[in-house]
Amino acid sequence: MVRWPRPASPPVLKLEVFYNSEYSMPSTHAMSGTAIPLALVLLSYGRWQYPLIYGLIFAVCWCSLVCFSRIYMGMHSILDVIVGVLYAILILVVFHPAVDLIDNFNLTYKYAPLIIISLHLALGIFSFTLDTWSTSRGDTAQILGCGAGIACGSHVNYMLGLTVDPSPDALPLAFSPFTVTLFGKAILRLLIGVVCLLLTKIAMKKVTIPLACKLFCIPCDNIRQARQRMEVELPYRYITYGMVGFSLMFFVPCLFLLIGLS
Repeated sequence: MVRWPRPASPPVLKLEVFYNSEYSMPSTHAMSGTAIPLALVLLSYGRWQYPLIYGLIFAVCWCSLVCFSRIYMGMHSILDVIVGVLYAILILVVFHPAVDLIDNFNLTYKYAPLIIISLHLALGIFSFTLDTWSTSRGDTAQILGCGAGIACGSHVNYMLGLTVDPSPDALPLAFSPFTVTLFGKAILRLLIGVVCLLLTKIAMKKVTIPLACKLFCIPCDNIRQARQRMEVELPYRYITYGMVGFSLMFFVPCLFLLIGLS
């Protein structure tokens, strides 16, 4: 957002120099490290039975570890981190009251997937420009692709009647008692899910990179160099991780249902 350089070295001792050409203000790690745990607490408390203090401790620990690590690595100043935390809180304050409205639109509106895909794609293309190549553009497309895929998967689940939302009277939900069987099923679900997502990523990567190179007439002899071109990097990341997100929300749960692990 603000084109401030990374902290100068010296005096800062940098343990990570690969991202030194990127800008520093605000810290996007601090933003995500604040927004993700706080959003988890905001969205889960009242739906699941647990003491609020545990959720707050969890959020503070997560946020602190992320923020302090960025300062320790020499990638951000204290001001960068503070602004990132405050900016994330501001985003949550603005959007949290509209979560139910957005969720209802995503699940029920017929053209929601088309709008979501178009919006995320536009954000990936026009969100920022790079003075020199870095992983930021690809990471942004990757995040947006995952978000679009997850949203589309949720929409399909709802339209097919696979999403069962508990009635308000049943809330908050109690956690199932811990048993060896439950633990075994959880580990099995994790392993199968990770394998499915990795296979999805590998398959889509094999398809999208050569296809993008062919469409935009870019030599693909050197895949690493070709991937740094925006014409290849954006569609490769967006489509690949969009399918990963879609698989996470739709294909993998359907597989669990089929084999009795749901």
